[in-house]
Amino acid sequence: MSTPSESFVVGLIGEGVTPSLSPPMHEQAADRLGLRYIYRPVDLTVLGAGEGVEARLKALLHGGRDLGFNAFNITHPCKQLVLDCLDAVSDDAARLGAVNTVLIRDGQFIGHNTDFSGFASALAAGLPGAVLDRVVQLGVGGAGSAVAYALLKAGSTHLTLIDTDYSRAAERARALGRLFPGQAVAAAQSGDLPGLLAGADGFVHATPVGMHSHPGLPLDPDLLSPRHWVADVVYRPLETELVRAAQARGCAVLDGGQMAVGQAVDAFELITGIRPDPNLMRQDFLDLIKRGL
Repeated sequence: MSTPSESFVVGLIGEGVTPSLSPPMHEQAADRLGLRYIYRPVDLTVLGAGEGVEARLKALLHGGRDLGFNAFNITHPCKQLVLDCLDAVSDDAARLGAVNTVLIRDGQFIGHNTDFSGFASALAAGLPGAVLDRVVQLGVGGAGSAVAYALLKAGSTHLTLIDTDYSRAAERARALGRLFPGQAVAAAQSGDLPGLLAGADGFVHATPVGMHSHPGLPLDPDLLSPRHWVADVVYRPLETELVRAAQARGCAVLDGGQMAVGQAVDAFELITGIRPDPNLMRQDFLDLIKRGL
């Protein structure tokens, strides 16, 4: 457990992270707790060309350790690459093959994954009692893999994965099937979506469709009915076209901001030993979105 006399220096390593909401969310949570906490983006895009990403990542981690950083959050394209830089990895991060939080303890780098736990807590808080028997998920990239893992840990008994790259969905289904042998994990083609949704309890969207830079809907909204719950991982905009369409059809909805806040809450707790108030952090997030930051 940390004390108010301690201070923390944290960074976020990835491409295009300068506009990230993680720094203000973490710093505002720390201010409420009376902690001295500095969080800075380390944008690989801003740093420019040079040595390969793997070498740059390792140099940044070691440089941060030498400068007294306490931790780093890790995002695209480094969540898998960072594994080769670590001294230890949590069980869940090892099973996922991806790390988004690196703690620096006694000179050692320790990897964790709060993407999956952030979605799990968001699902529990935002869709309490959601039936998880049959879930269809669209998108199995970095965020999608973590979400699928979280769904299975939460008890989904039949999870079907769809991706524009069928081979990627099939590989992820096989890998998750080995981790959760008592549960059914399958891959399907995009054309199978209508039939699958007809018998599904919930639908999870984990592709970039719906972002400001990729507007649109990832599916025909008429495939949704009030008995479905719908979760979107996109949070800019917070109210995506999918969220609006699902709400209009009477579906229970989980917006992407819930996962964004959930992973931040879990990362902050790992870094400081103190769990921030998720509701206050959610309000900070909504204020930042409203202000267009």
